[in-house]
Amino acid sequence: MTLREFFEKNNKVAIGFSGGVDSSYLLYVAKKYNADVKAYYVQTQFQPEFEFNDAIKFAKKIGIDLEIIVLDILKCEAIKSNSDKRCYYCKKKIFTCIKKRAMEEGYTTIIDGTNASDDISARPGFKALYELEIKSPLRECGLTKQDIRKFSKKEGLFTWDKAAYSCLATRIYTGNDITDDKLRKIEKSEKILFDLGFSDFRVRMYYDIVKLQFRENEFELFFSLRDKILYELSPFFDDILFDLRGR
Repeated sequence: MTLREFFEKNNKVAIGFSGGVDSSYLLYVAKKYNADVKAYYVQTQFQPEFEFNDAIKFAKKIGIDLEIIVLDILKCEAIKSNSDKRCYYCKKKIFTCIKKRAMEEGYTTIIDGTNASDDISARPGFKALYELEIKSPLRECGLTKQDIRKFSKKEGLFTWDKAAYSCLATRIYTGNDITDDKLRKIEKSEKILFDLGFSDFRVRMYYDIVKLQFRENEFELFFSLRDKILYELSPFFDDILFDLRGR
């Protein structure tokens, strides 16, 4: 099946939209093939501000109606406690909200940006998508992340080379409670590192200790900026560790 064929068969769809590479391309193609499509962005404490801004910018640029659903995700104890099933509970909560709102507005087919490169066996969130009967056209059509970047670049989408960015909750080690304070410290720290020129890294938190993970090609930049990084991040964490293994 091709995406054209998918949208000819499913020409009225609602998309769970994050503003990332995959869902942006999917949204663009849905419009390109004349589907009646509406995008829903669920705003929680787990998304950094720049992701939210990118989602708004992209939807506006291609002329798609974007509805923002504000959700206090930490009210759910199963998510806040951060067990190894957190992703399942989170995905279930988010897409339940999207599905409820979309169906109220007449959209019975809900889609997401899961692609053929995603290892669904390693991501419990996909179980929630299956249970809620969410369709994944990119995966159904065999499109990999590499394919999506290539096609996005060809179509002139600014998201084509956007770095993969998992939600902020993934920065907190399993078993450590997730709090607003921890999430904001991580978001501020990652913004500092982005502003210093780093592009592919993670700030991972274990209680009040943080571990910085960079690609090996950015090790030299880290050591050249070590003192500044320590100065900027020290107010947030008791100890700052550097992962020599790299990302």
